[in-house]
Amino acid sequence: MKKKRLTITITKEDVGFSAHAMVQSISINTEGDDLEELKSNLLDAVNLAFQDEGVKYTLDDITLKPDVQSFFEFYKIINAKALSERIGMNQSLLAQYIKGIKKPSKAQADRIP
Repeated sequence: MKKKRLTITITKEDVGFSAHAMVQSISINTEGDDLEELKSNLLDAVNLAFQDEGVKYTLDDITLKPDVQSFFEFYKIINAKALSERIGMNQSLLAQYIKGIKKPSKAQADRIP
């Protein structure tokens, strides 16, 4: 079987991170205390899910798609004030998305790079 490119959603939790994806009828879920542990656990989970198909995944075969809060955790260097001005979003609202106080709609999330 040919390896499929996988997109995995990453979510910042109260403690650590979680990852999940649905590929065909296979549910892939894992968690980690930090991003490095999450990546390691994710690779194990993906390879376990597809071991019967004889394919072996690496992190290069997987696209990590963080939610808004996780995005800012990954890229702490991004200045939220400058970003809010650039994308035309209220700074207070963006800060609430970053802190996880509010969840953006799909349209709002699409405005954030």
